[in-house]
Amino acid sequence: MNPTNVQLVGTILFVCAVLHTFLVSKFEHLAHKYPKGSMGENIFHFLGEVEAVFGMWAAILIGYMSVTQGLMVFGEDGHTVVGGAIKYLEGLNYTEPAFVFVIMCIAGTRPVILFAEKIILGISKVLPLPGKMAFYVSALVIGPLLGSFITEPAAMTVTALILLQYFYSNEMSHKFKYATLGLLFVNISIGGTLSHFAAPPVLMVAGKWHWGFMHMITHFGYKSTVAILISTAVVVAIFRKELAGSLQVKEAQENALVPTWWMTLTHLIFMGLVVYTAHHMVFFLGLFLFFLGFATITQQYQDAIKLKESLLVGFFLAGLVTLGAQQAWWLQPVLGKMNDIVLFFGATALTAITDNAALTYLGSLVELTDSAKYNLVAGAVAGGGLTVIANAPNPAGFGILKGSFGKEGISPLGLLLGAIGPTLIAMLCLELLPSIMVGSGH
Repeated sequence: MNPTNVQLVGTILFVCAVLHTFLVSKFEHLAHKYPKGSMGENIFHFLGEVEAVFGMWAAILIGYMSVTQGLMVFGEDGHTVVGGAIKYLEGLNYTEPAFVFVIMCIAGTRPVILFAEKIILGISKVLPLPGKMAFYVSALVIGPLLGSFITEPAAMTVTALILLQYFYSNEMSHKFKYATLGLLFVNISIGGTLSHFAAPPVLMVAGKWHWGFMHMITHFGYKSTVAILISTAVVVAIFRKELAGSLQVKEAQENALVPTWWMTLTHLIFMGLVVYTAHHMVFFLGLFLFFLGFATITQQYQDAIKLKESLLVGFFLAGLVTLGAQQAWWLQPVLGKMNDIVLFFGATALTAITDNAALTYLGSLVELTDSAKYNLVAGAVAGGGLTVIANAPNPAGFGILKGSFGKEGISPLGLLLGAIGPTLIAMLCLELLPSIMVGSGH
């Protein structure tokens, strides 16, 4: 298939954006060579923001389209837009970036974090392990599995904030931090597969392929749970010395008020409604404005809402959607030619350089057998922790934890090395464990 000029430019810019994500720490390093507050420092800081990368390169694509096709091309009536860059943007679906922005803002609030902390702390108390280790296991197993019900971006936000408070702000080794980051990303990616609405790569195909809750839990969910337990146990065994001792439960700040039960319940209802209407941007954005009103009224019981961090993650995903739409010309033929096992390994590898939801969406446009469908999605979720762009919730965790890695920020290679072990365990469990047959199998 011969690509159009726009598709070719889109692919070149996509490759540039992927390479840029691997160079963000270099830009951060350059920023420190300029005087604080200077334009040079600010430019390199911006270039070093991984969340801004895809948005920047997407803007260049829109600029190119505006020059070559026009910003807006009107029809004969002089009102209807029939071509140009804006027509292209209007043809894309930005619901997921908007949803991730909203759910991150709500999930990162004090009432939701304290509620999740209580659940994780309660479960850790029944584990026959030392306090600190039990809390770590509980956070990295329960947090990601909660993602199947509160969605992966919400689970990532909550779990990353809890890890930041209890493990990343302490004097833990860099090796531990990278291993935990890799484990978190992989566990979140596969932990959302117990249901058909929580993991972005599943969400893209579940409706078209008629995958419901029972299908997900019998074909993916239980295997993912086994993989999460094994991977977490391995990391705990490796870093058992750093995880020894009792847990110091963080006290609320001196003047921080503890939210009442009805405030927490209201937050959970808002979150539930946003998750329920995840496909309907008009509704959940309106709901979010009401939530901001409620948060303002109860601001004594709130921390500052993470608007900037959440917006940056939304911007990252919107850039990924804008550039990703131009990759179908080469991705679709590649996916169509693979047999089942090659498709599984291919999807895992391709996920590292492209968003796994974009990958499964493109796969859904090709005629696939039931086993090929399974292998495509299994590979896409297994590889979801390898890079920051592999899975939609990853930029959320990246944004929350990057400050703990010093001036250089998070190294993409460090993340890759931290995620390889859990990725291999996820691949083995998803490929070797049998699906439980309930009615029809895959």
